[in-house]
Amino acid sequence: MSAPSPAASGDAHRALTLSTAAFTVCFAVWTIFSIIGIQIKQQLGLSDTQFGLLVGMPILTGSLVRVVLGVATDRIGGRAVYTLTMLAAAAATFLLSWATTYQQMLLAALGVGIAGGSFAVGVAYVSRFFDGTRQGTALGIFGVGNVGAALTKFVAPFVMIAFGWQATAQIWAGVLVLTALAFWALSKDDPVTAARRGDRTPLRSLRAEFAPLQNLRVWRFSAYYFFSFGAFVALALWLPHYLIGVYGLDVKTAGMIGAAYSIPASIFRAYGGVLSDRIGARAVMYATFLVSLAATGILALLPGLPVWAFLAVIFVLGFFMSLGKAAVYKHIPTYYPQNVGAVGGLVGMIGGLGGFALPLLFGWLKDGTGAWASCFWVLFALVAACTLWMHLSIRQTRTTLQAA
Repeated sequence: MSAPSPAASGDAHRALTLSTAAFTVCFAVWTIFSIIGIQIKQQLGLSDTQFGLLVGMPILTGSLVRVVLGVATDRIGGRAVYTLTMLAAAAATFLLSWATTYQQMLLAALGVGIAGGSFAVGVAYVSRFFDGTRQGTALGIFGVGNVGAALTKFVAPFVMIAFGWQATAQIWAGVLVLTALAFWALSKDDPVTAARRGDRTPLRSLRAEFAPLQNLRVWRFSAYYFFSFGAFVALALWLPHYLIGVYGLDVKTAGMIGAAYSIPASIFRAYGGVLSDRIGARAVMYATFLVSLAATGILALLPGLPVWAFLAVIFVLGFFMSLGKAAVYKHIPTYYPQNVGAVGGLVGMIGGLGGFALPLLFGWLKDGTGAWASCFWVLFALVAACTLWMHLSIRQTRTTLQAA
C-alpha cells in the first residue's frame, strides 16, 4: 500500500486540538500525587523515600506502557486506543479514593499511571495527520499538554483543602471520563488507519514494528528524553516538596509556584517544535544541554540562593527543557516514519522512567545526605553525560561522511 497523503487541514487541526486537550487532562491526572501525595504523606507519616516512591509509581506505569500503547496505535489506530487508555486511567483514579493503606495506594497509583501512556498514543496519532515540514510544530503543540501538571498544581490544593484528597481523585477521574467520551465522539481515524481499513491491508509483523529499537540512535534519543522530559516531570513533582522544605512555604504557595514553573515549561514546547522545524533539532538540543549544564551547576553548587534567584534559575531551566522535549520528538518521524509508535513509545518510556526514578533518587539522597541540593547534583551529572554523548556521536557521523 502506498503511503497515504497528509490529512486535510481541517481534519489535521481537529486531531491536534482534540489530542492536545485530551493529553492535558491525562497529564493532570498523571501528576495528581504531586499535590494529594503531600496530604497522604502527612496522613500516613511517610518518609521522604516512601513519598518519592508514591509520587513516582504512576510515572513508572505511564512509562512502561508507552511502547505497548504506541505499537497498538500504529496497528489499530489512535482513536480507539486513546479512548480506552483514558477510561482505564479514570477507573484506577476513582478506585484510588478508596485506598486506606500505603500498599493499597501504591497499587492504585500503578493504575493511575496509565494516563501517562497517552503521550505515546497521541504522538503516533497526531504525526500521521501532518507532513514532515510541519510535524515538529504539530508535535510541539501536542506536547503543550504537559501543562496539565500546572492545572493540577493550581486547582488541586484548593479542592484538597476544601474536600480532602479522596474527593480530588474522584473529581479528576470524572473529568477524564468526560474527556474520553468527547474525544471518541468528535475525533476521526488517522489517514493511515482509514486507508488500511479501506483496502484491508494486512498488519506488519511485530518483528518489523520493533526492528528499529536495535539501533543505537534510538537509545541515544531516549537518553536525551530521559533528561529533557524525565527531569522535567521529576522537578514538577518534587518542586512543591522542595519549596516547603527549603524555604518554608505553605502547600498552596508551593503548589502555585510549581504550577508557574510547569506552565512556561509546557507551553514553550510548541516553540521548541517551531524552532526544530526552522533551524534543526540538533541546534535546539545543543542549546538545551549547554544552558541546562549552567543552570543545574548553579543550583548544585549554590544551595543557599535567595528564593527569587532560585526561581529565576529554575524557570530558565524549565524553558530550555521544553525546547529539548520538542527537539527530541522532531527526530523520530524524520528518521523512523514507519515506526513512530514503537520508537516514540520507547523514547517516551525511557523519559517517563526518568520521571519515576529521579524523584525516588531525590528522596533517597535527601534522606541519606540531608542535602536538599542533592537533586541538582544528579541532574548536572545527567545532562553532562547527554551532552558528551551527543557531541561525540555528531563528530563521529561527520568524520564518517567526510571519509566517504
